[in-house]
Amino acid sequence: MRILIIHQNFPGQFRRIAQSWAQQPGWEVLGLGRRTAPGMDGVRWLPYDLHRATGKDQHPYLRQMEGAVLHGQAVARVLLKLKAQGFVPDVIMAHPGWGETLYAKDVFPNAKLIHFCEWYYGTPDGDAGFDPEFPLSFDAQTRMRTWNALHALNLTHCDTGISPTQWQRSRHPPIFQPKIHLAHEGVDTQVLGPDPHATFTLPNGHTVKAGDPVITYVARNLEPYRGFHSFMRALQRVQQAHRHCHTIIVGGDDVSYGGRPKDAASWREKMLAEVPVDPTRTHFLGKVPYNAYRQVLQVSSAHVYLTYPFVLSWSCLEAMASRCLVIGSRTAPVQEVIEHGRNGLLVDFFDPVEMARTIVDAIEAPQAMAPLRIQAQQDVAARYSFEAGQSAYRALLDNPSHHP
Repeated sequence: MRILIIHQNFPGQFRRIAQSWAQQPGWEVLGLGRRTAPGMDGVRWLPYDLHRATGKDQHPYLRQMEGAVLHGQAVARVLLKLKAQGFVPDVIMAHPGWGETLYAKDVFPNAKLIHFCEWYYGTPDGDAGFDPEFPLSFDAQTRMRTWNALHALNLTHCDTGISPTQWQRSRHPPIFQPKIHLAHEGVDTQVLGPDPHATFTLPNGHTVKAGDPVITYVARNLEPYRGFHSFMRALQRVQQAHRHCHTIIVGGDDVSYGGRPKDAASWREKMLAEVPVDPTRTHFLGKVPYNAYRQVLQVSSAHVYLTYPFVLSWSCLEAMASRCLVIGSRTAPVQEVIEHGRNGLLVDFFDPVEMARTIVDAIEAPQAMAPLRIQAQQDVAARYSFEAGQSAYRALLDNPSHHP
């Protein structure tokens, strides 16, 4: 079996899958990504470069599509060289969001092309226009519709697709959904888990331990798409009601989704200017190593996970796998994995009063929350372990018509 994995930030979402497949006897796994990609040990990968940037005078609606064509051309040039050297993949696994596979089937028409179908923009009840604080302009709406030309083309020419959650799969046009399989890549339930003796030393030297009133919040970057503004408004009320809790916030100051604030360098700075919180009990860690992140989850007494109706973060499942009490937003992606009162708690994304009350109740009654924590860990172990994800991906390789 020869497998080619394409991701501009290789390995991207495919790290664990690529590592597992590369260890299969008789399998050859080759990666392809931009020269700036981190790569990974144990899997050979090739870099590619764009021959130019998108045109400065290009219509703004078409910049993404032009960028996709440039990515597609760059990848095609590498694929043609591989073909000339005798490498012909049986399977191409790729994230198609940057256009890298636009011409892959032109080079390797007999390879099975599997796309990671992460998101389709502008669908009803999705992220676009969800937050009234940031209304969707007509220009933004029409620009998104044009962006979907790339995603529709990707769905047309791939042999099959994978979506990690049913919610994400449901965002794609109904005509394409039969070819999109539900398969989450999984989280590491063998490494993640509770530790009753866990401790974590904060930047100011104070050490918190499992069982202390510790609120945690994690996002790749602190931004409205992940409810950072709503969380901060709730936190002010939490600190007024509970005088001894500490809050650990993990995440960077860049922007993953949406845009930057117009009147501040970052959303962290903007929300700190708006919301008075106790700096001695509010700890911004920025981005942290994985082991530190794992320890943060282990000392959490209430983990807040908020998101627009958008892609579900791995951190939500990783918190559940760590037996955190997750207080999540009552939005579709979260409701797919958290059932209120069974394996977590749900709150209104926009209601800081309800959010604060729920957080305070949770940290004041840890014993009452214990069954929810245990159920959360059990649910993730049963449905979202890496072993389950590996099995689902493997079934797709063996039988493309199989729906896990």
